[in-house]
Amino acid sequence: MERTDNSPPKFSLREFFKSLIDHKGKNKPEEVRNYLLVVATLIAAVTFQAGVNPPGGVWQENSHDHKAGRAIYASDVMAFYVFLTCNTLALSSSIFLIINLTWGFPFFLEVLVATVSMLMTYGASIFAITPTETMPSVQFRYVLAIAAVPIIVRVVIQICKYVLWKWSGGKCKFYIG
Repeated sequence: MERTDNSPPKFSLREFFKSLIDHKGKNKPEEVRNYLLVVATLIAAVTFQAGVNPPGGVWQENSHDHKAGRAIYASDVMAFYVFLTCNTLALSSSIFLIINLTWGFPFFLEVLVATVSMLMTYGASIFAITPTETMPSVQFRYVLAIAAVPIIVRVVIQICKYVLWKWSGGKCKFYIG
């Protein structure tokens, strides 16, 4: 629609918010896939870096109350535990997304090897910087088990979709995730 007068365009807050939510016909599936890959890669890079080099850094020398190479942030046990949990969940979610979005494409095996290696490096780094006195091995295992949460959630969603599809006699299609 072309304007013929010189008046400023009308701005509607309602239309603005509607355009933010409505994506129909705006993005092709391959564009969305590429956007998601970029976002997932950025999240993986940031969370990996935060795990390898924790906030506050690491102690540079041994003393009576800390050991060199251990995270300074770990002196606040609860905050450090929350940090490790959330950071691990973010890293594993982004890597799971990267693997899913590259599934079946050329060089998928190389992407899989790289991402799994990155997860293992992250785990080794967390193990190296976490003081054993601050975080007992049981709590550390919980943090590592968090890495499996995205996979478990996706499997549960797929099972629910299958069960709902079976109950509907194959007629109903449900979109869950």
